[in-house]
Formats: sequence, structure tokens, C-alpha cells
Amino acid sequence: MTAAAPHVPVLLDEVLSALAIAPGETHVDGTFGAGGYSSAMIGKGAKVVAFDRDPDAIREGQQVVAAKGGALTLVEGRFSEMEHLLVERGVSQVAGVTLDIGVSSMQLDRPDRGFSFQADGPLDMRMSQSGTSAADFLNSAPEQEIADVIYHYGEEHRSRRIARAIVEARPLTRTGELAAVVRKAVGYRAGDKRDPATRTFQAIRIHLNRELEELERGLEAAEAILQPGGRLAVVTFHSLEDRIVKRFLRSRSGGEGAGSRHRPLNDDLPAPTFQKPAKAVRASEREIAANPRARSATLRSAVRTSAKSWGAGQ
Repeated sequence: MTAAAPHVPVLLDEVLSALAIAPGETHVDGTFGAGGYSSAMIGKGAKVVAFDRDPDAIREGQQVVAAKGGALTLVEGRFSEMEHLLVERGVSQVAGVTLDIGVSSMQLDRPDRGFSFQADGPLDMRMSQSGTSAADFLNSAPEQEIADVIYHYGEEHRSRRIARAIVEARPLTRTGELAAVVRKAVGYRAGDKRDPATRTFQAIRIHLNRELEELERGLEAAEAILQPGGRLAVVTFHSLEDRIVKRFLRSRSGGEGAGSRHRPLNDDLPAPTFQKPAKAVRASEREIAANPRARSATLRSAVRTSAKSWGAGQ
């Protein structure tokens, strides 16, 4: 994307359709980023409370806040904390929650943030710009720990070879250095369809930012603050995230208690907190052609029932 082109959220029309916004409703955008989803929700008549843990997104988002005439409240914080952050602001229930999981376009497109190897930058990858950086982790962690992170979060079967090469190349301080080490370790030709460094970068980023744990807690927080009939829409970009969302919605909609001849009926589960989820939606070929990042996106959505959230002690 060029600097002149705005960041267009992935599956925007499909997300808005799933949210079915009625004017005057309050919605949560748990991952504000550059504000694309929030602006579109406001355009449909919603009042939006948006969250982001990235100080850059909060600072630059003030222009959007000013432009929306009171329809947008922007909060620096993790979406997993949305329940108590909303209560602090006098909001106990909302009509919709939207989560766009993973790294944002504005983070990927800025080499100084260290999320991408497309342009060289410091080996950082911290969404909140605090805590352990990618360089800190890679230059100090044991080889086995690095291998485990790359294997589990990157689904990379050559993780041990890559971890060994990383340790031998220490210290690493730049994204370009890490990418070169990974490419050399596993073999890479310029014409290859996918850069072998992709999985390793993904794994380290997910580990440092605790993204999967954040997603699990965020789904539970959304369940707690959605009103009866409220809508949840979650966009993910790889199988680890999608698996968590799919499992959560299947469980919360009663899909894991039906039983079978191999597995007895579970009568101990609380009442379903979501209706049967909508069919998963993926980007059209037209959208993928306009925005290649949409290729791996999956939208899952569901409607809240009136049952108590499973964390409410039912």
C-alpha cells in the first residue's frame, strides 16, 4: 500500500453485515489500528468504544476521535480487559464486539516497529512498545525454547534447525539479519512462493505479545459484555487463531455437548451463551486481488443469547 492509500479493513462489508448495526447502538472495536472498522461502524450509526494497546494507534487515532464528533471513544488498553475498562466508563453492555486479530497494517508497514522483514528495521515486534523485544528474546533464550516457540506458534517443522542457526548467529539486532539467518538455515530461492522467514516472524511476534492468550481472554470478555441479541464478529489470519475462535463458538453455542455414540451427552454444561455460529466467511478473489493480506482472513460471527456468561458462576 502506498502512503496515500487508506488502510482498508479486511472483509469490511461482511463484518458490517454480521454486526447488523442499528443506529444508536454501542459497539466495541477491540483492535482499533488505523480506525477503519470503527469509522465504518460509526457510518452505520453506531457509537463506538475502541481499544488498542499500541501507543502509536492511540496517538494517531485522536484525529479520528476529533472527526467523529463524540461518536468514538478511544481507549489505550488490551481488548481482553474490555469488560472492566467499559464498566469504568459507565458501559455495562454493548450491542456488538468486533475483533481483528493479529498485527495491524500500520504496524507491518513501519520498518521501525520490527514486525516485517520486507524492509530492514530494529528487531522489536512489541505491540505495546514495552516489555521484552524480539532481540531481547532471541539473544537470551535457550535454543530449545526458541525452537518450541517457532514450532508451536509458527507451525514450522524445521524449528530446531532455525533455532540452532539463530543461536549461532547471536547477537541479532535487525529484522534483515533474522530473515537472512532463517533463509540460510532452511534454503531459499528468490522465486519461491513464500519466504521461509514468514513462519518464524509470526511465531516470535505471537509469543512476545501473548496473542493467543489475549484472544482467549478477549472472547470471554466479549461474552460477558454483549447484551442479549448482541453480535460478535472476529477476523483471524491464521489457523491457530481461527481454531481458538471456532472452538470457543462451538462450545458456547452448545456444539460440544450434543454427544454421539462415541461420546456421551454432557448435561453439566451451562446454557449456551451464543446461537449457532454463522458459516465462516473468507475473502473474495476480488478483495484478495486488491489486498493480498486478505488471502488468509476468516470471519466467524455469532449472536449472543440471554444466558449468563460461563464466567459468571452459572
